[in-house]
Amino acid sequence: MAGILSYGAYIPYYRLPRNVISKAWGQRGGSGEKAVANYDEDSITMSVAAGIDCLKGTDPKTVDALFMATTTAPYKERQNSTIVATALDLRRETRNADFANCLRAGTIAMLSANDAVNANSVKNVLVTAADMRMGGASGENEQAFGDGSAALLLGHGKVAVEIEGSYTLSDDLADNWRAHDDIFVRSWEDRFGLDEGYMRIPVEAASGVMKKYNLAPKDFAKACFYGPHGRRHSELGRKMGFDAEQIQGPLLDMVGNTGAALPLMVLVAALEEATAGDRILLVSYGNGSDAIVLRVTGEIENIRNRRGIKNHLGIKRTLDSYERYLRWRGMVSLEAAARPERPPTSMSALWREHNTAIPLYGVKCKKCGTPQMFYNLDSTRSRICIECKAKDEFEPYRFADKGGKIVTFSQDYLSLSQDPPNTLTVVDFEGGGRGSFEMTDRDPAECKVGMPVEMTFRKMFFDRGIHNYFWKCKPARD
Repeated sequence: MAGILSYGAYIPYYRLPRNVISKAWGQRGGSGEKAVANYDEDSITMSVAAGIDCLKGTDPKTVDALFMATTTAPYKERQNSTIVATALDLRRETRNADFANCLRAGTIAMLSANDAVNANSVKNVLVTAADMRMGGASGENEQAFGDGSAALLLGHGKVAVEIEGSYTLSDDLADNWRAHDDIFVRSWEDRFGLDEGYMRIPVEAASGVMKKYNLAPKDFAKACFYGPHGRRHSELGRKMGFDAEQIQGPLLDMVGNTGAALPLMVLVAALEEATAGDRILLVSYGNGSDAIVLRVTGEIENIRNRRGIKNHLGIKRTLDSYERYLRWRGMVSLEAAARPERPPTSMSALWREHNTAIPLYGVKCKKCGTPQMFYNLDSTRSRICIECKAKDEFEPYRFADKGGKIVTFSQDYLSLSQDPPNTLTVVDFEGGGRGSFEMTDRDPAECKVGMPVEMTFRKMFFDRGIHNYFWKCKPARD
């Protein structure tokens, strides 16, 4: 039986208290906080981060396909999943696909992956789900929406979670939507969406899957499902027939409503505490509902070493400035830098270096074993070994999965940045090699020589319709 071989998740470092949002608009209330992606993050970078967590201990070259689910894809015409696959160092032969435009895209991708594995068309599939939806300023959605991602590796073999069966309903009920040019999510009258949609359709799906497989609520250790509001989430669980202790927490007070990623993130949180024999019900919602029956095996104990949800919740920094959040989301106009405009991004140059730059490859000398990285404006290729001077005697060497330490750094207050100052570092990697990188997710005051760092895939800038991605370093906080 096919199932889940591994899981992973990602929650952005910054959290915005909801009372900070309320205060900015002269409103009262706002409990809890929501996860806020940094200015250099989006659904692609968060998918990469969750994928890295999921593939810990797994050779990425063994993955046969990557299915990326999101309603906030950076590109409308360009395969987002292939960018993720390239950054994760998957093979060129992987079958990549984008699942979009629906809040249950994550479970649709998961079921599609399971079908592909069971059909033996691929051996294993990495499924990622990420979202960073935006709600209009001062509105309810701005308070509710959070950012995050999850990843699942599906296949045969040492299955940690068996997929016993599923049941799907499809309904074109439009309670939330975005048209082609919309930035913010639109919503119909609240009672209509809740009473006719959220409080009814998932209940039908849950009832349908239990009837199909002769199960009852008492047969499940945990129920994981999508929830736009904490109170309604608990109410939905009761309507499904579950007791309070069976309902997995929805992460809404600590992370927020992460859209297509939320059901899978809640599932990851449940798997972190699950034991062999536990049966879990996963229910999504959005233009219908998917209900999936899962059963945990003893292999779950072998994949505990993930950051997942639990560890990411503890790695955070409070964003106490609403204005900074607006700046990151491009909702305020900034004064242009008093420097020449950046030249256009060259798609041909990006293509020329995509096999080395995007998965962050350098080289290792075949003669003396010295790793090295050489980057300039034109090439990521090295020709001469800096140690033994051998010429063109190299093999590929990946730096993205290596930690390092800061050798030197500077804080640039003059260049235009959405999160000033621009912190520039030189990093010495574990095992050898040195490179220059921007630093992100940092407090400028905490930067120091010798500081341990790890690599993170981020967006460098957006220019003339092109999202330019590369790797940055960030403080290692485990």
